[in-house]
Amino acid sequence: MRIDLHTHSTASDGTDTPAELVRNAAAAGLDVVALTDHDSTRGHAEAIAALPEGLTLVTGAELSCRLDGVGMHMLAYLFDPEEPGLLAERELVRDDRVPRAKKMIARLNELGAPVTWDQVARIAAGGSVGRPHIATALVELGVVDTVSDAFTPRWLADGGRAYAEKHETDPFEAIRLVKAAGGVTVFAHPGAAKRGRTVPESAIAELAAAGLDGIEVDHMDHDAATRDRLRGLAADTGLLTTGSSDYHGSRKTCVLGEYTTDPEVYGEITRRATGAFPVPGAGGPRA
Repeated sequence: MRIDLHTHSTASDGTDTPAELVRNAAAAGLDVVALTDHDSTRGHAEAIAALPEGLTLVTGAELSCRLDGVGMHMLAYLFDPEEPGLLAERELVRDDRVPRAKKMIARLNELGAPVTWDQVARIAAGGSVGRPHIATALVELGVVDTVSDAFTPRWLADGGRAYAEKHETDPFEAIRLVKAAGGVTVFAHPGAAKRGRTVPESAIAELAAAGLDGIEVDHMDHDAATRDRLRGLAADTGLLTTGSSDYHGSRKTCVLGEYTTDPEVYGEITRRATGAFPVPGAGGPRA
């Protein structure tokens, strides 16, 4: 089985619609794909309706969290999307995205980059507005060459010149809320130091003690030494280890299935979940 547990659609900051994403996942030879848009489940229904036969969908979201001033992302799988506590927290985070984007646009204007809100809103096309949309605007204007080039201290990286904070969930609270909604939690790309400051490994151990289920080890932003270190940490703390592409369509260079999750780990994730269940494809068209 080929299992990719971290992808994004136009419901947040990917460039594939949810329907396109599942068709592309099938064409890439995946057996299981998770749709984990930022703080949003809006793409799930479309993905399910288009799900090709032979592909299973894991519903999820990537939750925006912050611990001791360090931003981090929590992948939440197979939770009840209507559970009131988690739903209310996701809405708080999502509702703060537009004011935060407008603050960053104003700072970019002060730095001489003529990004506009209308441009960013067009790029987001109704999805949850995030930094990748602003980064795409910078690419369109020729300020930077690639989206990745915008995620530096010069521009949009955590603490960068144009960075602005938004409401983000305490990760211990995120674990509690996801558990209450019957879901499973995996810390996304915990060693992605190129993105900025990372949560210390001592904190990951504390999160594990609080109920964190796993950490994403095999990821494009982790080098070999980081992966080895994270596997050792997972073994010491009893955490599951996953691998994923973090696919964003054409917005990033990663491809579907670039990194995958062991079938036994996937089985354990589904065993622990009680809020929702994986959805098998019902015969939608394959790409």
